[in-house]
Amino acid sequence: LLVATDGAVAAFGRDVRRLRPNLLIGGVVGLDEFDWPGASLHIGDAIVRLDSRRGRCPMTTVDPDSLDRDPGVLRDIGRRFGGRLALNADVARGGTLRVGDAVRLARD
Repeated sequence: LLVATDGAVAAFGRDVRRLRPNLLIGGVVGLDEFDWPGASLHIGDAIVRLDSRRGRCPMTTVDPDSLDRDPGVLRDIGRRFGGRLALNADVARGGTLRVGDAVRLARD
């Protein structure tokens, strides 16, 4: 899974679809997600383990509407975010997620 936060997406400053997250967590200040690897997200009955920041690939350079490529996007991710943006994750305990569910960050 790929988890992103609204704070990191705002810092990114581009269409969130370029990052292709499976989960987008709202209400997060700035780049707080950078401190989340090793923690878990509790969403309803589900638990999502957060592993590491995701190294970004050239797919981020593709405009999701026009399919035009802009290599500057990946260079910018490298320059401003060390080439890593959003979080690698896996499901520790499955469950049903719904838009608007409360999310609790747990440092295990």
